[in-house]
Amino acid sequence: MGVTPDNLIQGPATLYRGAFGATEPADSSAALNAAPAASAWSDIGGTTDGVKLAIENTYAELEVDQLVDRVGSRLTKRAATVETNMAEVTLANLAYSLNGGTTATGSGYETYEPDAADSATQPNYSAVLFDGWAPQSLRRRVIVRKVLSVESVELAYTKDKQTVLAVKLAAHYVSPAIKPYKIIDGKA
Repeated sequence: MGVTPDNLIQGPATLYRGAFGATEPADSSAALNAAPAASAWSDIGGTTDGVKLAIENTYAELEVDQLVDRVGSRLTKRAATVETNMAEVTLANLAYSLNGGTTATGSGYETYEPDAADSATQPNYSAVLFDGWAPQSLRRRVIVRKVLSVESVELAYTKDKQTVLAVKLAAHYVSPAIKPYKIIDGKA
């Protein structure tokens, strides 16, 4: 099998956040080559170390006494996550990385305060969309429809390193008709 160089991809992605249930862009070449509607999706700004979609499948093994080989496997769990480092350490991005909270502005300042939710309160789910490259130098769009930031958030200020907000967004079940994520590639 030969290598098709046009199938190799490299380059950054642009990350957008939206509300859970935000209107998704159309599945079309024109939509893939345009930013999603600003009324539903907000660009989070610069990132460092890229944007990563990770999908982890867990399988249970099926076995029988009469055979030494695995007879089959069944999918028992799927965990999809989106990970990045937000380089623009704004209070809006901090609120997003902490699944909500309140930002307010005054004359010459802005504040952030976390939500005062208890463990019985439904968390503030959101959606995430990122645009990157697909094979053939076309565009790829990934939409993860229901996410929640699930890792610790740190604001590290050091002499010789850039401050970033590391975020890991875990995908969640939506409904029988709506899958947790969708990937759309442009086609030549």
